Amino acid sequence: MANVVRTLTSSKAEEREWALRCDMAAVFRIGARLGWNEHIGNHNSLMLPDEAEPTFLINPRGYLFQELRASDLIVCNLDGQVLRGKGELRKVAFHIHCRIHLANPKATCVVHVHPRWLTALSMIEGAEFSLSHHNSLLLNDRTVYDGEGDQPVHSNEEGDRIARLMGDKTIMVMRGHGVTVVGPTVHDAFDETYMAERTTMYQMTAMQTGLPLHKLPDNLRRHHTGAWGEKLDARLHLDAWRRVLDREEPDYAT
Repeated sequence: MANVVRTLTSSKAEEREWALRCDMAAVFRIGARLGWNEHIGNHNSLMLPDEAEPTFLINPRGYLFQELRASDLIVCNLDGQVLRGKGELRKVAFHIHCRIHLANPKATCVVHVHPRWLTALSMIEGAEFSLSHHNSLLLNDRTVYDGEGDQPVHSNEEGDRIARLMGDKTIMVMRGHGVTVVGPTVHDAFDETYMAERTTMYQMTAMQTGLPLHKLPDNLRRHHTGAWGEKLDARLHLDAWRRVLDREEPDYAT
């Protein structure tokens, strides 16, 4: 298989990979618009189907989210070796993404970003999602808070600790760091990240008034731990963004 899948023959596997590449490239461009990424850092990865060995798509080292195209993404194995594409895999991305993919086969897509509001929440001692916004009725049972991550993720041991802590949760607020969100599809992980960041924005804005937050009844929790898209229009949301990108940044899908 050549490096740029778009130029290949029209086998089903190649078509499927290209469609996934376009979804991933769209999420990078949307993330750039929303201010989720930390300069040329932060990574989103996706396990690929139809491969002889477990492999994943990820952004190569050194690219801004806003310049990434579908053909720029590299394919790596779970040992961190680049199998297809140009560029290298950043070590911190290897230690976070590979270890989560290895530990949790359901974590097909891993989004690791530093959005403004979730990152700010991660810096406040003891802060968690308050059961104050309707979105939190769904988010709260899906979230874990990492109170031990005081250093950058520079080893497999730290990556394994993160993967164990995440367990079957889909959102990890990483103390002083940012957020990692996992899902069975690109659109699931993207939409859950989007909703978590927006909900945190509302909570942090309300907290700035200094007034107490209203608490919603605990019995209204949704207790849903399955795919995010089973409850929300995750696919439709990503499709809507892709229509915007098709008009304004069509090169994302090249």
